[in-house]
Amino acid sequence: MNKYDIIIAGGGTAGCACAYTAAKLGLKVLLIEKNSFLGGSITSSLVVPAMKTSKNAINTDFFNILYDKLSEIGGAITYIDGNKGWFNPELTKIALDSLLSEVGVEIIFESYVKEIKENLLSYIVTIENNNRISSQQVLLPCIETKYIVDATGDAKICQKLNCEFLEKKSQPINLRFIMSGVNVNKFSEWIMDLDKDRDVTSSCIIDGKTYLSTAYTWDKNKDWALRPVFRQGIKDGIITEEDSNYFQIFSVAGTYDSIAFNCPRIIKNTNNPYIEGRASILRLSKFCNIYLPGFENAYISSIANSLGLRVTNRVKGKYIYTSDDLRKGKKFENPVVISNYPIDVHSDKKDASTLEKVYQEYQLPIESLMVNDKLFVIGRCLSADFEAQAALRIIPSCFSMGEGLAKYLANL
Repeated sequence: MNKYDIIIAGGGTAGCACAYTAAKLGLKVLLIEKNSFLGGSITSSLVVPAMKTSKNAINTDFFNILYDKLSEIGGAITYIDGNKGWFNPELTKIALDSLLSEVGVEIIFESYVKEIKENLLSYIVTIENNNRISSQQVLLPCIETKYIVDATGDAKICQKLNCEFLEKKSQPINLRFIMSGVNVNKFSEWIMDLDKDRDVTSSCIIDGKTYLSTAYTWDKNKDWALRPVFRQGIKDGIITEEDSNYFQIFSVAGTYDSIAFNCPRIIKNTNNPYIEGRASILRLSKFCNIYLPGFENAYISSIANSLGLRVTNRVKGKYIYTSDDLRKGKKFENPVVISNYPIDVHSDKKDASTLEKVYQEYQLPIESLMVNDKLFVIGRCLSADFEAQAALRIIPSCFSMGEGLAKYLANL
């Protein structure tokens, strides 16, 4: 029977950071990923760029190593606000393959944990692999591990082990996409002239390429420069009122003509969010073609494989991190994350979303990643209340959780 120090289920941001760091520190690591590539929210859900967080963040080695690797292959930039998290989703797949292979992480793609049996000092894990070559599902030999890390985002391992969960609350999901063929220089000139609010709209030139960001929501608590443009699109029947609820775009690192969309935010109660999302994407793309200068010849070049999920299951761990802890900046003996990202709760109703600024840095303790002495969670399924999780779910914090947990386990 093969034996590992750690099995990590889920090769997203937190899982990759944990796997890389643990292997580099000498542990034998197996990473199990349901997709045919790594990266999770960055690659499968097109969640780029990563949001900027505290300058005093900890457990950032893997984030910086990934940035350096992507920079070498033209897939990362540092934006004018100092944010290094502007990654190219497709090149991130390649960079992660390379980094984890370099340190000896064993990876099984297109697989999931089928069964877990708990012994006194270990777990016996059965893995099922979707063998696409033979079109069969292959049951792999049982594997023994001292520790299991649930990095699935939905806490699928903890569900199998009948762990206790915190109260269920939700935020709207989204389905991101990318448009290419954009005359970015033309659009940049237009939007920078239209919108003077540099907290919303910004642009710069890096390595000869124009990069930009802008946004709009249907909330009336801000005088959005794009509001008249969206109102006209609705009046003309090109988009619906629901399509306009949230709109945010960013240039894609390393490209001259591609723009990533943090939308549509799907607010309808539907059993088929992918169908609803793709229909909205088509309408939004036509809206851009007609009303946004520079998008006349643009086209949809990519639609996310996975929905953008802000919150699903949250596990009850040894310590439930609270929004009160966060707001007060409570200190802990063994923090794994230091951040100042706001409490970011999306709503499906107008003027009901929350973006609550935090006026001091806050710490997440290792105990919020501990279910028991052998089982751990990282990523959005951490042990935290709803509001605290809404601040901690961002990519840099997930990287830090994974790296911090690996360092903790390596020192046991």
